[in-house]
Amino acid sequence: MIIKFLCRTPFLSYVTSSRTSFFSSKRHFFSNHPTTVISFCKNQGKLTKIRCSIYLHTRSSVSCSVTPAMAREKEMEQVDRILDAKEDDHGGVTVEMTNEPLDPSVFASLLRASLSHWRQQGKRGVWIKLPIELVTLVEPAVKEGFYYHHAEPKYLMLVNWLPGTANTIPANATHRVGIGAFVINERNEVLVVQEKNGRFRGTGVWKFPTGVVDEGEDICDAAVREVKEETGVNAKFVEILAFRQSHKSFFDKSDLFFVCMLQPLSFDIQKQDAEIEAAQWMPFEQYAAQPFVHGHELLRYISDICSAKMEGRYTGFSSVPTVTSFSQKNTYLYMNGNVRTTGSDDS
Repeated sequence: MIIKFLCRTPFLSYVTSSRTSFFSSKRHFFSNHPTTVISFCKNQGKLTKIRCSIYLHTRSSVSCSVTPAMAREKEMEQVDRILDAKEDDHGGVTVEMTNEPLDPSVFASLLRASLSHWRQQGKRGVWIKLPIELVTLVEPAVKEGFYYHHAEPKYLMLVNWLPGTANTIPANATHRVGIGAFVINERNEVLVVQEKNGRFRGTGVWKFPTGVVDEGEDICDAAVREVKEETGVNAKFVEILAFRQSHKSFFDKSDLFFVCMLQPLSFDIQKQDAEIEAAQWMPFEQYAAQPFVHGHELLRYISDICSAKMEGRYTGFSSVPTVTSFSQKNTYLYMNGNVRTTGSDDS
């Protein structure tokens, strides 16, 4: 016989057991050991109810005492709440944990109940965004089939593919995006720098200002920012002249590098002391004549493109403001300015 009481208020977990007393009859021994189990899970805004149960067991043979391990197992079985999750557009769910402490064993029970529920619903991918403060919850999640998808300074993202079909979870970000800035003034002088760190340190090579595009930053804006940071020169983005894709680069990720043309709006140089050894305006012919440029096919191509642009024989891709149809976010389409489209206006 099982007597159950449903409680709405969270309690601290405890298990109490009275000693077992045995009563004999002609045919049965009875084990009378009322056990009170009150289950508690720290409120994460994800739980639905708590059960408090009083058990009265009757057996047809000699009963044994309830051990702490048995009581703990029964306590975990009584947790019937699931984690709060938001459905995504691909038939999966995302759980975003808060940074409030949570006991790993309680989390494991919640996760098992949740996974069972999501499987019954036919969910596919399950994502758990775990604040770095809850790193102790990684182990129980991994034991339930989750694996690392990516990590950021403040959180870990774990994922689990539930169906028995081929896993179609998209991989983590595969590319890093960089820019090189071709800044040319009216005297056909190009803005060049010598780096204080990295592979070009101490080589005497003059190169274009370069850098990495930040998260959420447009390529055209990154080019303007890098020129300003490295040389102090204000500039206006004109075009993307060319781009290069390479693989097995930074942490084995692929790399996209965009060569951008900019028009200088100021000319006084104030170099960045932390990263730049020297910066100057240099005649383009002198830059292109460097042995380092001549010795690398890619740099020769870039130099030829820049030269053709200066002579009016080449047109790159200018940035056209637009809006995505999916998210309604402002973005840029990079396109050849000589092509007239239905979206163009006379202004």
